[in-house]
Amino acid sequence: MLERRPDIREAEQTLIAANAQICVARAAYFPQISLTGSAGYESPALTNLFTGPAGIWNLAASVTQPIFEGGRLKSNVRLAEAQHEQMLLTYEQTIQGAFRDVSDGLVSYRKNREFRVQQEHLLESAQDAARLSEVRFKAGTTDYLEVLTNETNSFSAELGLAQARANELIALVQLYRALGGGWQQ
Repeated sequence: MLERRPDIREAEQTLIAANAQICVARAAYFPQISLTGSAGYESPALTNLFTGPAGIWNLAASVTQPIFEGGRLKSNVRLAEAQHEQMLLTYEQTIQGAFRDVSDGLVSYRKNREFRVQQEHLLESAQDAARLSEVRFKAGTTDYLEVLTNETNSFSAELGLAQARANELIALVQLYRALGGGWQQ
């Protein structure tokens, strides 16, 4: 699912382009011969390609041309290879970042889920305390201030549980996003 992340796709495309640039730079070592045509017929340049001294001169010039540019061509190949190495390192860093994001997302989701479970236990305890103080108030063994205090604690626990659920869902969405999302920006 990580392959759907836009940053990984972009790094892959850049790496592929850098690899293609190496091939282009190496192809410049070879002579180039252009074949042309005109309105569906062969052009005069094509028919005279190998005839007479002009054809031999043109062929010899195109063959020797890369030899005289050897230093520049070699430098271009080295440049393309260096750019490819740079893009490869960028790609590796992007992949490592993606795995780090997924790991962080998993840890965050697990911690938020554990906290939500604890908040559920706290809410149950606060609701039990509120019920018991209500029973004691009705029996006349305590005043209404204790009932209000326990109901306030129960309400605070409910708010804490709602926040814990929201945090858990946010962590789940962030984990889903780290895995590649599946939505369009």
